Parts: sequence; structure tokens; C-alpha cells
Amino acid sequence: MLYPLTFEPIFKDKIWGGQKINTILGKDFSPLPNCGETWEVSGVDGNISVVAEGALKGKNLKELVGEYKEELVGKHVYEQFGDTFPLLVKFIDANDDLSIQVHPNDELAKERHNSFGKTEMWYILEADEGAKLNSGFNREVTKDEYVKAVADNTLTDILNMEDVHAGDVFFLPAGRVHYIGKGILLAEIQQTSDITYRIYDFDRTDDKGQKRELHTELAVDAINYQHYDDYKTRYEKKRNESVNAVTSDYFVTNVLNFDQEVLHDYTHVDSFVILVCVAGALTVQTEGGYNVPLTMGQCALIPASINSVTLVPDGDMTVLESYVP
Repeated sequence: MLYPLTFEPIFKDKIWGGQKINTILGKDFSPLPNCGETWEVSGVDGNISVVAEGALKGKNLKELVGEYKEELVGKHVYEQFGDTFPLLVKFIDANDDLSIQVHPNDELAKERHNSFGKTEMWYILEADEGAKLNSGFNREVTKDEYVKAVADNTLTDILNMEDVHAGDVFFLPAGRVHYIGKGILLAEIQQTSDITYRIYDFDRTDDKGQKRELHTELAVDAINYQHYDDYKTRYEKKRNESVNAVTSDYFVTNVLNFDQEVLHDYTHVDSFVILVCVAGALTVQTEGGYNVPLTMGQCALIPASINSVTLVPDGDMTVLESYVP
């Protein structure tokens, strides 16, 4: 019988990574000097998540999808994606600015890399005072203007910068130029893809004096140059109610801020559900008698065959609830 699955984190040291994955989320990433990303639920080739607890401990996510199929991921999800798990969940600690970058959409990623595109969302767990991130442009920009700005090293002049605070949400469709600024710890939910076009890396070098590779030419045709009035995802923050934050073709994400026990019915959802604890602590209980404790920075994959879970908060907790529509 399938049960709520937790996985061993996959730690990534990054040139811009810091210590918050350990100091705030309590994850020991030694012997790495820092940790920029921890991949919590991943079906990306070469980075497949491995079950941490229970009867399926040691099995990886690709094996499980192949074995359990729609029982694990849902009928329509399996029909659409087969043995590929369609979502990737990460925590990201930006001790320094990430590169300015963009991700291709499905069509371009398929053509160039035989991959899915990368639409994603961010939920801010914690932000230092004055921390900012980039999402999109601050005015209408033509392709030629963009190319000139990259050549002139004035790209940052046309980027839209946002102040960030814990609880903020940003939805980033493929094609949107973006970067995470220093001092931000966030959860990222995205399509299963690791295709990134790095546009500008602030001229930094690694410990060998080498600059990271840029993909400026590939990025030109991947960018959506349209300007939007508002880049922050607005949602109404409510206590003891499920609030929808993001609905896209690739994932739906609800924000659950609860301080009392709640039964969540998933009979209407033909998909797995991923619960990401972003504040506080709780226990996930199922009809089969499984109890899965989660604290800030932990995730659980609820198989599609489980029709309901009871969430039991330990005080005040906030959880992201994501699934494939």
C-alpha cells in the first residue's frame, strides 16, 4: 500500500550559496562548503529523489512511477507524462545574487534540448531586510533594445525589481527574465527541467578565477519581452482556509495556513499532491494509519491513490499544496 513519501534531500553547492539550508531549515549538507539548493522532490535524470522512510525506503522516484503508475501520480498525469515525474520542488538559499536568466518554453526546450520547458513559482520563506528579486522588465522592451542593453552592460537598468518579504509569491512563466537577489530563502515549484539560459552573472569568478558560461544568444529567442503592470502574485492570506495562489497549465499551488486540525479531501484531484512545509510544523495522517511529521523545509508526496489526509498542526503552520491540474 502506498503511503505519504518523504525523500532524501539532494544538496547543491553553488557559487552564490549560503548556510541557511542548515541554520534555518536544519539540513546538514556537510561536507559541502555551502548549499545553494536542496532538491526535495525530483525526477530529473541524474538527480532522482530516493525515498527516506518506510517500506519503500531506498527506492527512487523513477522506479516508483514505473511500478505504481497512475496509483502514484494519477491517471491523467500518467497518460500525459508516462514514467517522467512532472514537478520539481527545491529550496534555494541566495547568499549572493543569482545570475540574470531565463528558461525556454516547452516548444523551444523540446526543439533544442528534448526537454520540458521551465515554468516555476517562488514562495518566500525568509528575506533579509532590503532583499530584492527581479521578475520581468520595468518597461516595454523590444528585442533589439534588449540585445543592445546586454551588449552595453546596461541590462540591469531595464529589469523590474521587487521588494520581498516572507509569504510573498511570484509566478514565473517560461520566457520571463528573472533572478533571485541576495538574502532570500525560498521554495521553488517548477516543471521537471534543468534548462537555464544564463544571461549575465555580474562578472563574478569561481575559486579558480573562471567565469561561468553565459547563454546570451540562446536567451534572445526564449524571452517574452512583454511588460506587465504587476509581477507579484496576489493572494488573500487567510487563517484556517485553503487559499489558491497559482493556477497554471503545469501546477496548481494552494497556501494552507492553519492552527487547527483539518481534513483534506483529494477525491476530486486526479494527481499526486506535494505538501511543502514553509512555516511551523505539522503531522500528516492518512486512513491507513500513517503519521508523517513535517517541519519547515520538509516535503511529503501524497500518492494519487490516497483520497484524504488529516493535517494536524503543532501550533501555527503554513504548507504549500501542489498538484497537476
